[in-house]
Amino acid sequence: MNSLTVNLHLMMASFYRPSGRRTRIVIEDAAFPSDSYAVASQAVHHGLDPARTVVRLAPRDGEEHLRTEDVLAFLEREGDTVALVMLGGVNYLTGQLMDMPAITKAGRAAGAVVGWDLAHAAGNVPLRLHDWDVDFAAWCTYKYLNAGPGAVAGCFVHERHVRDASVPKLSGWWGTEPSVRFRMDPDIAPPASADAWQLSNPPILALAPVLASLEIFDRVGMDALRAKSERLTGYLASRLGSAPGARPITPADPAARGTQLSLRVADAGGLVRRLAEAHGVVADARDPTSSGSRPSRCTARSTTATAPPRPSPTSPSG
Repeated sequence: MNSLTVNLHLMMASFYRPSGRRTRIVIEDAAFPSDSYAVASQAVHHGLDPARTVVRLAPRDGEEHLRTEDVLAFLEREGDTVALVMLGGVNYLTGQLMDMPAITKAGRAAGAVVGWDLAHAAGNVPLRLHDWDVDFAAWCTYKYLNAGPGAVAGCFVHERHVRDASVPKLSGWWGTEPSVRFRMDPDIAPPASADAWQLSNPPILALAPVLASLEIFDRVGMDALRAKSERLTGYLASRLGSAPGARPITPADPAARGTQLSLRVADAGGLVRRLAEAHGVVADARDPTSSGSRPSRCTARSTTATAPPRPSPTSPSG
């Protein structure tokens, strides 16, 4: 249904319910920009100041990745102020695979709702959202699910919420029971599933590549794909080990990363051009050095320390 950021907003409309001290939204400092925009606008929608409401957990000084123990310690220490934890399952920049079961458990134990942006995790790593007790998740299909830019996205809502009639939601025609949809009644009859969060009928032609891709995933299985991805990234990492001027910022442990290797290089733009012209390799360069005001940026060890800007990483990834 919809697109990724639309689905995140629909999920937050239902599950981000700030009250009293419990108002904060926790994301990672290196979150994809759309997530940053979405949570900040949700804070404003509720009459809150994003600079005080949005907490951006950053790695320790000199490190590239969030440590799970630091995230858990933050939630144990300050969880009574957190309304929503919404991290990326696999970080788009570094490729770090977060410990979703442990963080979900800690967030829920702290009394917060836990949702995941799985844009870079769906079709990339095995997911057990129901078993992990995740409240909600949203993802796109145009990356690892092969459906192309603008393809229909998806969401997950835990069954305990779909059975709870008190959970507020923004509704549309496609969110009513198919069996009564064409009665055209003014009162909605939502199904007891995540389908209740749908709004409008999906674009049929755009669903065709999604269907074709998911049929392949069903035949092959995520476990087999995950094993292959670990072999491929492991082989590439071994080949890159001696490359001058290129330093991986993706975790070295295959179990701690998705199907991605990101590199910090001195001239990413030039490297991308050379790879394309000489070898036909399509790469992606990012320069996250732009400055500006940011909501509460803190390490997972402190809610007050503002870390200095990190050096410019540029990361061809795939």
